[in-house]
Amino acid sequence: MPYPKCSWRVKRAAAFAAFVVPTLIRAAAPAIDLEDPAARARLPEFKVIPAAQPNELTPALPVPAEQFTGWTRSQGDNGARRYSALKQIDRTNVRQLEVAWTYHSQDGATNVQCTPIIVDGVLFAPTPGRAVIALDAATGRELWRFKLEPVTRIALEDAPARRGLIYWPGDAQHSRRILFGCGNWIYALDPKTGAPITEFGEKGRTPLPTGATVSGAIFRHVLVTAGLYGDAYGYDVRTGKNLWRFRSIPKGDEFGADTWRGVDERQIGANGWGGLSLDEQRGIAYVAFGAPRPDMDGTNRIGDNLFSDCVVALDVLSGRRLWHFQNIRHDIWDLDTCAPPNLVTIVREGRRIDAVSAVSKSGILVLLDRVSGKPIFPFRLRRAPVSKLPGERTAPYQPDPELPEPVSRMEFDPAEITTRTPTAHEVVKKQVERSSYGFFVPFEEGKPNLFIGSRGGMEWSGAAVDVPTGRLYVTSNRWVSKITVITNDERERDPRQPPTAGEKLYQLHCLACHGPKREGTAMVPPLLSLKNRTNDAEVKTLLKTGRGQMPPNLLLNEAETADLLDYLFRRNQPLASAGSSAKAGTRPRTNYTFNGFQFLVDDEGYPGIQPPWGLLNCYDLSTGKIIWRVPLGEIEELTQRGVPKTGSQNLGGASVTAGGLVFCAGTADQRLRAFDVDTGEELWSARLPFAGSAPPAFYEVNGREYVVITATGGGRVGGPAGDAYVAFALPAANGNGKRVAGQQP
Repeated sequence: MPYPKCSWRVKRAAAFAAFVVPTLIRAAAPAIDLEDPAARARLPEFKVIPAAQPNELTPALPVPAEQFTGWTRSQGDNGARRYSALKQIDRTNVRQLEVAWTYHSQDGATNVQCTPIIVDGVLFAPTPGRAVIALDAATGRELWRFKLEPVTRIALEDAPARRGLIYWPGDAQHSRRILFGCGNWIYALDPKTGAPITEFGEKGRTPLPTGATVSGAIFRHVLVTAGLYGDAYGYDVRTGKNLWRFRSIPKGDEFGADTWRGVDERQIGANGWGGLSLDEQRGIAYVAFGAPRPDMDGTNRIGDNLFSDCVVALDVLSGRRLWHFQNIRHDIWDLDTCAPPNLVTIVREGRRIDAVSAVSKSGILVLLDRVSGKPIFPFRLRRAPVSKLPGERTAPYQPDPELPEPVSRMEFDPAEITTRTPTAHEVVKKQVERSSYGFFVPFEEGKPNLFIGSRGGMEWSGAAVDVPTGRLYVTSNRWVSKITVITNDERERDPRQPPTAGEKLYQLHCLACHGPKREGTAMVPPLLSLKNRTNDAEVKTLLKTGRGQMPPNLLLNEAETADLLDYLFRRNQPLASAGSSAKAGTRPRTNYTFNGFQFLVDDEGYPGIQPPWGLLNCYDLSTGKIIWRVPLGEIEELTQRGVPKTGSQNLGGASVTAGGLVFCAGTADQRLRAFDVDTGEELWSARLPFAGSAPPAFYEVNGREYVVITATGGGRVGGPAGDAYVAFALPAANGNGKRVAGQQP
């Protein structure tokens, strides 16, 4: 069946549907093992976590202004504010911006999610070809390139500086360095030459057990970072020695271990891919941990699942937990706390206080006192419905805050069904009638569940903070997930039998991302129950073309492809003989899986909800109120039909300057935009060679201000993938205001 016209959305959704997130349940629960809706209904409808009292709020400490004139961490500074005090580019002249330089790495094409850093006129960034480069920040000329070691199978953690890198200026005894993660290592490079710092770890790298993904933050001599597959770590930035480890899934008698009942050592989740921030005055790190795994099913992880969906405050020097705040309890919807927490200073009752904010895919913005972790506003919880899946135990309450105002609500309302055309409305209406939806409604077997969240709300790109005003700028999406949970009846190979040819090929080409038992890892979807969801032809096509962050496989011949498909579709797995024990692998490894990250769309593939579908939002955090919100992104084929701007799916993120501007990209129309910080008016935009794929950065060289954007496209936003970094600046001029002849554009 051909794809609808809106192919850049539907093709990706269909591809993701073929490879879906698993469950890791060991044995089916009894059919009568259901929650009691009557008992749940007897609970009070609301509970409230009280706000901090005025005398409990933490007075603001001064922050050195000079830390906002540079960009030495991908998130701008340790506080993840993405704010620049530069103001040469402002609201009066932004329309004059022009391309200062464009750099192409020419070593591949893939979605790079890292914002560059700039130190002393040199820009540092990763490339699609697994290298880290240094560029002359004024011209884009390459100065050096550090190529990472080759890997047999590329997984998410194998992208160097995947979501950030950081600069350390050194001290009297130790040289300055650029630090980033790749694979299961943290690397330290000489900023001048790109050579590894040999005193750091072993030949310039030190182990990171749970995989690299985010940029660290540094306090005194301690580098704090988080692992893609969970946990936070402290390292001596001088030597690379590991100082401490905080487990995001507690073990044994650790605090919170009793919130994971029924798990074993294989339990995954509470990933650290969201990132972290750090209070340099107080020595506190704030780490965002994501949802528990598996998605959509919690029958093997009964409890609230600390520290998933949490902001955790850690003492930087010791790794000791100071406090935690959990947003979603026992998350079965993939509603991660998904981005580095932002350090903010706001005004309450006439006093400036220090707080920390955190965004999530659920659309909920959490605002907490920085020292105590108590909410700034009363945090309301609402009674949630029970599950109809045998063995599931949902949390009795889920967040329903009034302030700060949510960016979006996770529950879908049928009143929001698209009215784009009568046909579109009817197509979506019929889907809704066959689905479940509502406030944290759990899944029913075989019935689609509609909710807003697995693609945002907010996303990994997070938010930016206008430091002088305490305003927060955050991009968001309004796409309705359509998830169907199904029983998994697959059986694993009898471990006493040798692996098939197809299994060996899987281990070579697929295991690194999709897991040893096809269960998926972190954000990579699983390959369970493919026979219920797709066919040989579709998988063959996907292997040849790739999709999103999955590269094409050009190494398999026809016979090898057939062997791999036999394994994926479980056509030739040697099973245990009759009468053998369950330990021989005869039981299905999971109870449930689901039909992929699908979305509610109309007959042409557009979102089944009324626009806007993508937004830029501005908060006054002192009041918790949204000041303005505007559509972000343009779907050009709808504009040509006379449809007002709808906004589009976006995964770029905003950055803000003292020039009264907020910049963001990350939309499928491949544009970088500048908005007025006070009104949300779009003042300028420029088309990029590929879609922006990370938040922009700002810097100054020789008195000239630049804004630079990672433009590599691809990924979940769609469109072609590339290899570009693009810098914009005002026209170079001499003392008479005229353009300097010969200035490199």
